[in-house]
Amino acid sequence: MTDTTADDKPVPSPCVSVCALGEGDICIACHRSGSEISRWGRMTNAEKRAVWALIRRREQGEAV
Repeated sequence: MTDTTADDKPVPSPCVSVCALGEGDICIACHRSGSEISRWGRMTNAEKRAVWALIRRREQGEAV
């Protein structure tokens, strides 16, 4: 049996299939930047979790 840690589990994409970049190059649906969207498939799990933290801040209206 393989022991997997939380760090090894896949990080889900925040994509909701509505791609529309708004002000500041941020998607109005998933709250990722254009760069974050294009790099998502090549990011490590740690990088993806960091983007999720930014998304939560953006959803709260914080400028990041």
